[in-house]
Amino acid sequence: MKFPQGTPDDLLALIRSYPLAWLTSHDAAGFAATPLPLIAETDAEGRLTALIGHCSRANPQVASLRANPLAMVQFIGPQAYVSPGIITRAGWAPTWNYAVASFQVSVDFEAISTIEAVRRLTNLMEETQPAPWAIEQAGERLEPLIARVIGFRATILSGEASFKMGQDEDPVSYADILERHEDKVMVDWMRRLNPGREA
Repeated sequence: MKFPQGTPDDLLALIRSYPLAWLTSHDAAGFAATPLPLIAETDAEGRLTALIGHCSRANPQVASLRANPLAMVQFIGPQAYVSPGIITRAGWAPTWNYAVASFQVSVDFEAISTIEAVRRLTNLMEETQPAPWAIEQAGERLEPLIARVIGFRATILSGEASFKMGQDEDPVSYADILERHEDKVMVDWMRRLNPGREA
């Protein structure tokens, strides 16, 4: 079964809730991958167009991506093993629920200033804090910290998401997972991706 890609809002929620992604590139030396927090950039209609991030200037991927900007970005969102032990229907087999997204991108280190890339990530992460912190509060440490990293915009060339969140379960098994699974975040995503299924 091919699981649904969800709505554009589901995809943006996945990236916002689980911003740490793998940025993977390839050159003559082989594959390289770095885990980086990335934030979504959208157009005027709210469609995802790019991912904004920053990494260490010393990261070998910087030189590699300058030479060949094509890369892959992969997000892993909510996921959990589902045991037959919580299902009341006999003969049910284990499964794994997950929400993931992958994108082919073109990375441009000149498309956004480093301080802007860092500010945008920090502001997004801090907005739920009681007293949001701003990068200017780093004071004299800000300039040397910014000098060690480099911002980038990864323009999305193509992408695919997969939200396997109980869409293929029969009503009884689906209800059992909602009621009995210990991972309540995953359960909340099941509800999000299965509107109208609860009695």
